[in-house]
Amino acid sequence: MAYIVGISLALLFCAAAAGLGMDRERVFYPAVLIAVASYYLAFAAADGRSEVMLSEVAIAAVFIAGAVAGLKCNPWIAVVALAGHGVMDGFHHHLVHNVGVPQVWPGFCMSFDVTAAALVALVMLARTRGGREQHG
Repeated sequence: MAYIVGISLALLFCAAAAGLGMDRERVFYPAVLIAVASYYLAFAAADGRSEVMLSEVAIAAVFIAGAVAGLKCNPWIAVVALAGHGVMDGFHHHLVHNVGVPQVWPGFCMSFDVTAAALVALVMLARTRGGREQHG
């Protein structure tokens, strides 16, 4: 069920963002990536151990750096980082023993992140091709 909800929410979220024009701002998906990376910090607060918080901060920093690089350098970096966060969700429990993470979270977040990254990539490719056809 976590996978179905994650995929469904990503489809709805990306469709709403595109329909409302929110995704046309370069900052939108990097900001989403920062939010996604932050959830494990909340779970670390629920866990309560400082070593868990430090581990989660280190992991989040990698994805936040990807979001910043995606904003400042190339938006594809944010897309790859969002997909990478989904992959990380699949083995997060091997990196950090964070008891604050809900049991359904890894599957939900993995399916959301990977689906959203795929949809953003498709939209970016379509916009790139559309721009070339109009100008070339």
